[in-house]
Amino acid sequence: MAFGIKREELMAWKKNVENGEIDFLTHYWQDERFPNCNTVTKVGCSDIEKLKTWGRKYGLEENWIDMREQYPHFDLFGVHQEEVLRNEGKWDQLSRFNLMNTENK
Repeated sequence: MAFGIKREELMAWKKNVENGEIDFLTHYWQDERFPNCNTVTKVGCSDIEKLKTWGRKYGLEENWIDMREQYPHFDLFGVHQEEVLRNEGKWDQLSRFNLMNTENK
């Protein structure tokens, strides 16, 4: 279950992903499979080769891509989520979702 984002943010992410851009969407999230994670960052791009190339920079495997209709994406959470957001300069998402130093939480 996703929450903590505005419809406009979701629509902008979808548009950017559809247009072949690498885009980031962080939101609060609950999933019983991951009880210690309360946020997820979706990194999407409809250009699968571009998304695979981007993912290799962070050691993400191609088979981890969630092939959702026209919104293929990687799901990032935990320490890896913070590392990628920092490296990509997504300070607004790090701050908004209190993701600094997740390894200490």
